[in-house]
Amino acid sequence: MKQYLDLVRHVLDNGRRKENRTGVDTISCFGCHYKVDLADGYPLLTTKKMYFGSMLRELLWYLSGEDHIRNLRQHTKIWDAWADADGNLDTAYGYYWRRFPSARRNGGGENGGENGGENGGENGGESGDANANDGWHVREVDQIQYVIDTLRRDPSSRRMVVSAWEPGNATSSKLPPCHYTFTFNVQEGRLCCHLNQRSGDIALSIPFNLACYSALTMMIAQETGLEPGIFSHFIIDAHIYTSKADGSMAQYDHVPGLRAQLEREPQPLPRLEIARKPFDELTFDDFTLEGYRPAPLLRFAVAV
Repeated sequence: MKQYLDLVRHVLDNGRRKENRTGVDTISCFGCHYKVDLADGYPLLTTKKMYFGSMLRELLWYLSGEDHIRNLRQHTKIWDAWADADGNLDTAYGYYWRRFPSARRNGGGENGGENGGENGGENGGESGDANANDGWHVREVDQIQYVIDTLRRDPSSRRMVVSAWEPGNATSSKLPPCHYTFTFNVQEGRLCCHLNQRSGDIALSIPFNLACYSALTMMIAQETGLEPGIFSHFIIDAHIYTSKADGSMAQYDHVPGLRAQLEREPQPLPRLEIARKPFDELTFDDFTLEGYRPAPLLRFAVAV
């Protein structure tokens, strides 16, 4: 896919060496952006084989709202490095997507201001019982349901924002959210999605994030009677892991594999077919990938 390959070239040509928490150096660029039109096909990279099944399992796990990886582990080890021995995860994206803890001082009204009500649905997708704790009223907000309800009620809204960034969690988590917020917007009957990412591993995470959020956009578009539109992606620290200047850490060097991709010719994008079922009833078997003909697999080591 040309947009991805252009991003790779940009970081290789313009990035600067930078140290980070992993101990493996990166070639880093600030403020990179690309976008794709989902009408052109499902943007799963063809210049290397992608593990579509693992990506889809991860997305469905997000949408489950679970804050552990015990069920996900049965299908993929993608989050094992950041979970504890029991599978609990400090930062589980889906927990914040589906059950974001919203706190307000008691006495400020329990109806949620302009969003109204605690019954969820069109009034913010809220659930859970109120708990009084040192003068605070806490409830869980289903942000995904809020987006779906808003699209049905007011598709011209500019308030369809989903956040995975909770400041208290971010100060203590082993890995705070990388792709931390995304926004939906409707243009001429087409559902568009913009993703903000604070930190993006060009070789490993960006292709997965692109495929994941594009699939999510397609799912929500189908649920709300819209057509898939543009997926837009902004990456604050876009980086490529590389060996150190003295040649050490070469096992984590992603540059050779990315240069190999630049030499490969992108193939036509595949199609993603989604069964016509209610959003929250969709399962792994309801997704069919058609026409995917990728180049051979390229392996990249993960810097934890």
